[in-house]
Amino acid sequence: MRILLVEDDNQTSAFIAKGLREAGHAVDHAPDGKQGLFLASTEPFDVIVLDRMLPGLDGLAVLRTLRGAGNRTPVLVLTALGDVDHRVEGLRAGADDYLVKPFAFAELSARLDGITRRARGDDERAPTRLQTAGLELDLLSREALREGRRIELQPREFRLLEYLMRHAGQVVTRTMLLEAVWDYHFDPQTNVIDVHISRLRQKIDHGFDKPLLHTVRGAGYRLSG
Repeated sequence: MRILLVEDDNQTSAFIAKGLREAGHAVDHAPDGKQGLFLASTEPFDVIVLDRMLPGLDGLAVLRTLRGAGNRTPVLVLTALGDVDHRVEGLRAGADDYLVKPFAFAELSARLDGITRRARGDDERAPTRLQTAGLELDLLSREALREGRRIELQPREFRLLEYLMRHAGQVVTRTMLLEAVWDYHFDPQTNVIDVHISRLRQKIDHGFDKPLLHTVRGAGYRLSG
């Protein structure tokens, strides 16, 4: 993908650009809102990563100007302003997603994949069966199998496993799980994820030679063979 990164903090922009380029993307960087708006208006990009608090022209002003001009390029807004009112304001201004600083790069990457996939309409052709290292999930019959053995899952456990399998091999953060599985856009300050991960691990890994569900300390979880 060709990505426009509009971020005034040198350390943050260098970190993001390095990670995106290592993942094979082309990255153009604008250090302020005016330059970001100029590039977004004159060059074709697959997605824009837009800081909210920018010198010259703030991120929401950039976003509203682009949307007002008919520019539909997917936009992920980055910000240190994480309360609900600020997130709602950003989404209503035309953002496709909203990520609060500090964040894990894996989460940024996953969110960019998600909004560009939705923009292409790929979700309409999503598979109905997921497979990872002998683990199978049938999204139509709601049946889970590992090496042919049926696994009984509660509805929330099924959603959790489905999300992990859709991101197999990737580190999935707690924030990603809270939003995707529980529809929380804030941290409820409970151990709900730990409890469900523990139950799910017991069901899909107990009695098998090789564990599939791994804890990545300080980052989140990964499902892999």
